[in-house]
Amino acid sequence: MEEWDKNPDKYLTDKKGKPILKKDGTPRLKAGRPKNSELSSVKAALHAKRKLDRKDKKVTKLRRNLKKAQRELNKEEKVLKSNVITESESKQLPDAIQKHLNDTGSYVEFMPNEGPQTDFLAAGEKDVLYGGAAGGGKSFAMLIDPLRSCHITAHRALILRRSMPELRELIDKSREIYPKAFKGAKFKEVEKLWQFPSGAKIEFGFLERDSDAYRYQGQAYSWIGFDEITHLPTEFGWNYLASRLRTTDKNLQTYLRCTANPGGVGAQWVKKRYVDPSEQNKSFRGHDGLTRKFIPAKLQDNPYLAEDGEYERMLSSLPAVQRKQLLEGNWEVAEGAAFAEFDLDSHVIIPFEIPSWWERFKGIDYGYASESCCLWAAVDPDDKTIIIYRELYQKGLTGNALADKITQLEEAEMKSISGVLDTAAWSRTGYTGPTIGEILVQKGHKLRKADKNRSAGKVIIHEHLRTRPENGRPKLQIFNSCSNLVRELQSLPISKNNSEDVDTYASDHAYDALRYMLMSRPRLDHPHERRLRAASDNYSPSDTTFGY
Repeated sequence: MEEWDKNPDKYLTDKKGKPILKKDGTPRLKAGRPKNSELSSVKAALHAKRKLDRKDKKVTKLRRNLKKAQRELNKEEKVLKSNVITESESKQLPDAIQKHLNDTGSYVEFMPNEGPQTDFLAAGEKDVLYGGAAGGGKSFAMLIDPLRSCHITAHRALILRRSMPELRELIDKSREIYPKAFKGAKFKEVEKLWQFPSGAKIEFGFLERDSDAYRYQGQAYSWIGFDEITHLPTEFGWNYLASRLRTTDKNLQTYLRCTANPGGVGAQWVKKRYVDPSEQNKSFRGHDGLTRKFIPAKLQDNPYLAEDGEYERMLSSLPAVQRKQLLEGNWEVAEGAAFAEFDLDSHVIIPFEIPSWWERFKGIDYGYASESCCLWAAVDPDDKTIIIYRELYQKGLTGNALADKITQLEEAEMKSISGVLDTAAWSRTGYTGPTIGEILVQKGHKLRKADKNRSAGKVIIHEHLRTRPENGRPKLQIFNSCSNLVRELQSLPISKNNSEDVDTYASDHAYDALRYMLMSRPRLDHPHERRLRAASDNYSPSDTTFGY
């Protein structure tokens, strides 16, 4: 019997059921594997398994997404439950808030956290910083505060970040809050602006460069806020926007509000404007006449982040400087600071009367367009600790004016104190008259050229800041009245181009004066050695005057 007769289903047939023959006269086989063959069954089983695996993966993913959604839902319900004020709770609100609600016909949808967040929203000062540790509820408060006047038609608020992408998170949060606070509030996406039923507006904007401030030229706002203001390199833009703060409506109060974490490119000007002038939580008046307040923020102020400790553990794992800034809300440390070892508790002391027999000397960094700085130091004879006890820090001083200022400040010592002066002050470049150095010497000040080696000067400051193991005292201490020197040692950044130097574009005048002093201070040695050292110096007639 032929193969065709045994397995006819393996061969091709025509319409009549007869086999289709090849050229050699044999039946033509069908292509592929025959049905129900062993290989076909294995292939079908593998296909079914892969299909089942895909379904299992899909189910697993759906379950994971469901768990995530459930966690988010539980979180939102928890926040909502904690923030929505019931009728009975509203009766416990302060009388002033209840009166406001009654007068405006408003209602309270959210309740701020007790402590700094409530203090920020209730602050009556014109200009307020709410700053400190990360996670304290600052951004939420920034969104809530301008709502205080959204029942008034003339109210127009401006909420700022450094860049437009950074605004997205604030805008998303506002979509959750504003329609609940004021039913009928509508957001205009193109203008990035909220329009409220009363006609009041809250606008979102950015201030990436100083020149961006002019985008708001000709505008008038009754409320301006900046979230994370330490991202601004300078205070120019913020000062310019303050000039946009005005209204003709007698029922409207005008406010400046900002939030920040310590650190960032603008940390020092923010600290100088809000943190340094007064105690925290205490109102004061700035040099521009505006009433100000600094309200510190702590992670513990936000119970929703502090509750499980996870966020705190994350902040605790950060590098030392960032940990102090973001977890502790410490404004006294600077990221990338050249002198990380500088410590207020160790290096800054309360002024005391310097004994008359202590050796004294001074160092001067001269500038006219920029600040001139003169530092005075005394040496504790017990352990050779150098005490910086006085500073002069002022711009726009001529040589004669500087000499007279120094003379006036040294009247109590009853003598001219020897010291060192910036070598640039001895230069004759650009004129033929006496140099700044010569003017000072002619006025009776005993000065010689400073040693300006920058790398060695920075190292010697590090050496003097180091705590000595034998007595637990550093070699350098500073009276707290020398505020500019303290500020610069706290904040001076390391140069981006030279790790062995400070950033010379930063404010470094007091630092330079200190560097000159520590590099060039006269040693207490034998008079003969002083004469030899003076004889080897081919410059400065003042050297022969006071012997070094």
